[in-house]
Amino acid sequence: MDSNSVRRFSAVSGILPILDNSSKADQYGTLADASELEAVLGEGEVTMATTGKEEALLLFKYSLPLTLTYLLQYSFSLITIFVVGHIGTKELGAVSLANMTANITGFAVYEGLATSLDTLCAQAYGTGHKTQIGVHLQRMILFMMLVTIPIGAVWIFSGWILAALVPERELAFLAGRYLQILLAGAPGYAIFEAGKRFTQAQGMFNASLFVMLICTPLNIILNYVLVFVLHWGLTGAALATVLSNSLLPVFLFIYVYFVNPSSLECWGGFTRLAFQHWGPMVTLSIPGIVMVEAEWLAFDILTFSASYLSTAHLAAQSVVMTTCVVMFHIPFSVSVAVSTRLGNLIGAGALEASRTATRTYVVIFTIMGLVDAAFLTGMRNILPRAFTDDPEVIAIAASVMPVLAIFQLFDATTALANSVLRGLGRQAIGGYVNLFVYYVIAVPLALFLCFGKPELKLEGLWIGCVVGSSLITVFEGGYCKITNWQRAVDDAKARED
Repeated sequence: MDSNSVRRFSAVSGILPILDNSSKADQYGTLADASELEAVLGEGEVTMATTGKEEALLLFKYSLPLTLTYLLQYSFSLITIFVVGHIGTKELGAVSLANMTANITGFAVYEGLATSLDTLCAQAYGTGHKTQIGVHLQRMILFMMLVTIPIGAVWIFSGWILAALVPERELAFLAGRYLQILLAGAPGYAIFEAGKRFTQAQGMFNASLFVMLICTPLNIILNYVLVFVLHWGLTGAALATVLSNSLLPVFLFIYVYFVNPSSLECWGGFTRLAFQHWGPMVTLSIPGIVMVEAEWLAFDILTFSASYLSTAHLAAQSVVMTTCVVMFHIPFSVSVAVSTRLGNLIGAGALEASRTATRTYVVIFTIMGLVDAAFLTGMRNILPRAFTDDPEVIAIAASVMPVLAIFQLFDATTALANSVLRGLGRQAIGGYVNLFVYYVIAVPLALFLCFGKPELKLEGLWIGCVVGSSLITVFEGGYCKITNWQRAVDDAKARED
């Protein structure tokens, strides 16, 4: 191969094309034009050079805005809990129940669906079929709106459904009323999740941060006005979330259209193709839903199980779980950048660069997990005091923190394994592994250690989580190691053809 047929990667500025006739340098590690590439290199593996240092710098550059984005988005729930907690205990319990229901029956579904775009959009950008990203976005939005119909049915009748599952009927119907209002904001949440992938595939990780920096203060203001000024109580808190979620895609559109219009090169306009060829999207979406639902539901089962220990243990579980979720957003946010980067590289056919990048990510995520573990271990007696003054709850939560620290290590490596699978377009493997590990091994083991002969109580529940997360890392990581990555390149090319 002629040296002029080689393109080199640069972590800071994206691609530095070496081809003499290539003037279209893309901003995030992709090739300028797929047809041009094929004419020069044929159908073999694309030769690209990258180093661990370049990949680490690139990952840091794009992970920081992503981390802030996801933490700010998660703050919507925390703000609601804080506000409703000042209304009354009954309302706080209702919102907690409603949020758990909304996460499992709605938001987790949207998240799972959107994982298919982590593969489709990133790989389309890598192959040079840029306008195909807009087509994928339109298909996903249509798909999400269809899925919202059964989600809406569950939320509308959630009062009666929850009343059959929880002993306090008044609490159940109050949660149901909250969910009925929350439904109005579901389309906005879904469209934003899809839209984020449209910008992320192009390396525009600041787009979603721009949106959250505007919407988070608005969410706080709306909660204050509707709850404390207008005295609309629980209804006001629900409406504040609805309005905030509905504004998310609006401000994302403003960013794309006015702040960074160059991204519109990936938008070819509305097309009838959006109603056709849903097969690849559905094939990737279903296991994506399974991956997310399996994990979220498993942790909700364990939280529900903690209620059978004591009120103090349930409160301690809430402290530990909230800490876990906040910490999780760090490796998860970085993993989104990883799946996008690998999707770009796989779409471009740059297998050697993909392998170099992945080896770098293994080191980074391991260090990240160790730092998180060290932080939680060192702060085990301090963090619980930020949530409660109850000495019994503080003692229980502090005793669980070292176990949570070990879990954070494997949670980081699991996040990496999941992101590599998304980059390869192998969400199905993650779905199978998560279902098997969580419901055949982790959850039964956690319940046995908690309530069985060891009687480890809350520590037992989290030891089960540690075992589950470590096994997922081993199984998924092993698959990523031995699988044929060339097949992922071929699949990406076939989807875009």
